[in-house]
Formats: sequence, structure tokens, C-alpha cells
Amino acid sequence: MKKIMLLPLIALTLTGCNKEVKQVDADRFEQIIAREGVTLIDVRSAEEYAEGHIPGARNIDVRQAGFADSVEAQGEVALYCLRGRRSLTAAAMLTGRGLTLYSLEGGIEAWRQAGKPVE
Repeated sequence: MKKIMLLPLIALTLTGCNKEVKQVDADRFEQIIAREGVTLIDVRSAEEYAEGHIPGARNIDVRQAGFADSVEAQGEVALYCLRGRRSLTAAAMLTGRGLTLYSLEGGIEAWRQAGKPVE
């Protein structure tokens, strides 16, 4: 249980000094995921994903064991969750793989507030 509670703190610490992870707003995130070859991952639970997600997103729950091993991607990876905390945790878990990582600031809530599409 302590590991799960520490992950957001670790993620915030790592992303603060890690140039591999970029937090971006909804407009920039939309531009990034429109590019060819970008892997879009919703790191929320399957239940949250079923309630609405960004079109084209794969669902890989960051809280599940083996999350990092489940991510098969090269190049650019765009991550999001509900409000942005879990996507930072996910990004921290994926650093060191030579990926360019983007986290949606404010998560899908910010995405919806910006009027972006959800399916």
C-alpha cells in the first residue's frame, strides 16, 4: 500500500527534473496525438476508460502490476488519466527507455473542459 501512495510523489520529483517527460495542455496534447506514430495511452482503470476516453487511446491501468512491461511503444508516448497525477506516475515508470513522454496536464477533465472529443 505504501508503494502506491509514494508513486505520485516519486513521479512529481522525477518529472520536475526529467526532460523526457513533458506536461502539456489539452490543445498541445491534441496536436501531439494527431501525429503519426504517437502511442496514446489512458492509464486509468478499465471502468474509468469505459465511461469515456480520448478516441484511439489504449487502456493500460498504471495501478496494475506489470504496467511498464505492458507498454510496447517506440518514439513518442502520450499519457493521460483523470486529472494528471497517474499519468505522471506512468511517465516516471517509463523513463529511461528512450521515449519522448507527454502527460496531459489536468487529465481528461481538462480535455473535456476544452471541448475535445471523448468516446
